[in-house]
Amino acid sequence: MADNRSVAILRGLAKPVRYLTLLAGALPALAFPDANLEILAWFGLVPGLLLMRAAPSAREAAVRGWWFGAGFLMANLYWLAPELGPGLLLIAIVVGVLWTGVAVATWALLRRPVSVLRALAALVVLPSYWLVIEWIRSWQALGGPWAVLGASQWQHPAVLALAAVGGVWLVSFAIVAVNTGIVILVVSGSAAPRILGAVAIAIVAAAGPVAFVLTPAAPVTRQVTIALVQPGLQQDPAVRANASQRLTAAAARSGSPRGVRPGLIVWGESSVAHNLHYDPALLHQIQALAAASHADILVNQDSIHADQKSKVAVLVSRNGIAGEYAKTRLVPFGEYIPFRQQLSWLTKISKAAPVNMVPGNGAHNLIARLPDGSPLTVGVLICFESAFPDMARVDTDHGAQVIIYQTSDSTFQDTWALAQHASLGALRAAETGRPVVQAALTGDSAAFDSRGRLLSWYGPGREGIDVVRLALPPAATRTPYDRLGDYVPWTAVGIALVAAVIALIRSDHRGNPLRILWRGNQRGTSSVSPSADSPGSGVMAGRNQDDAVSS
Repeated sequence: MADNRSVAILRGLAKPVRYLTLLAGALPALAFPDANLEILAWFGLVPGLLLMRAAPSAREAAVRGWWFGAGFLMANLYWLAPELGPGLLLIAIVVGVLWTGVAVATWALLRRPVSVLRALAALVVLPSYWLVIEWIRSWQALGGPWAVLGASQWQHPAVLALAAVGGVWLVSFAIVAVNTGIVILVVSGSAAPRILGAVAIAIVAAAGPVAFVLTPAAPVTRQVTIALVQPGLQQDPAVRANASQRLTAAAARSGSPRGVRPGLIVWGESSVAHNLHYDPALLHQIQALAAASHADILVNQDSIHADQKSKVAVLVSRNGIAGEYAKTRLVPFGEYIPFRQQLSWLTKISKAAPVNMVPGNGAHNLIARLPDGSPLTVGVLICFESAFPDMARVDTDHGAQVIIYQTSDSTFQDTWALAQHASLGALRAAETGRPVVQAALTGDSAAFDSRGRLLSWYGPGREGIDVVRLALPPAATRTPYDRLGDYVPWTAVGIALVAAVIALIRSDHRGNPLRILWRGNQRGTSSVSPSADSPGSGVMAGRNQDDAVSS
């Protein structure tokens, strides 16, 4: 049996079409920063969907979907390879299985002949299955919502208007729907499904601009100036803290580069290497800086207490510590290892976290005092937390008028991770209707207005202070997404479940419906004999049935 399994795996790995599917999965990575070929997202899934649709059976379609998912993850998370080593391949293989649902749905609905009903179902079911994948991946232990397809549109406020309605999830749904419409145009043999596909593409393409018009920006209540301090690449913690202090002190003496004194100064993640509660000398220095600058300073410390480490944002005024927020969503493998008991071996072959950091208790706001004495309620989040829509939404619900991210991406310097990280601010701004800023130690620092439009970008390799002026909406302003929450992914889950149940019921009333669908008995003439379904190999490599089919 072991020999049969090995032979089946080798045969599966020898199929060129699966490597094409792997490459097709990697293609959408070019839609994200730094490549920024965002238009590619609207048709970049088509090659992979065509390969899935052309599979000789549902099972082979699922295998191709698995390879597609692995390719998508490896290409979009390539910058983790130096830290995770072989662990990245493990993540791609394990999480890549989620794409089997998209693949089987594509195969079931878009094989010839494509009827109007099946085309219509595909336009709803395929984006729903894709969205279910993104939502499952958004679970922190599986890596969080990185490379969510909708994030590729960060430079287009007219498209981001969909995020104000349904979050980044609605943008992803629209992108997959357009890709599905293109596949329908390509594979349909009759005019009616093609017309349906064309109409769907037109409607979805127009949805963003229409949403932009129908969801105007909230009125401006006041403006605030924020200084983002970027000291550059400094490996020594003491030098890093001194650099942030030096830049802030220089600005206090001579004024900001743009001639406007800031109402709030923000340092990046890990800008202070000591716990300010146990380092009164450093705390007094920062207090003096706040007094000289006439502005509160939001620093970020690596807090170590009783051998437990955490990341904490600390708001310092001239009078001392005015508020704190501890990082809640930790970076998998970088700051903790999920299922450490089972995966602790990763620390021996990679730079995965040697010990788990301690998470905070959830998002909450801090209140800074502006030079005129008025309060400014800010939602402060740290690093990886910019990838989570729900955290910014919680801060907004609690009255935040601006969302602030502190980050340090020095580990991934000279990779696409820096730009991808900063670009997430545009999504969070559009979703919440709040301006968003990110202060990064080494870049990229960035600022976006309440509709996700780019105001400022301070790239890597630069050292200095980026001063941005933000228009603040009323604290009570809410976007539809703020009010309704994650109704889009929940709807997608419902659609995916209904589609799966219908597929199983209709597959074959004469036998086990799950087995018939999985075996790919397309004509329904007879079921495959049980003896051919021997447990001789895994899905990723394929089984003997498909080995006889040329690929």
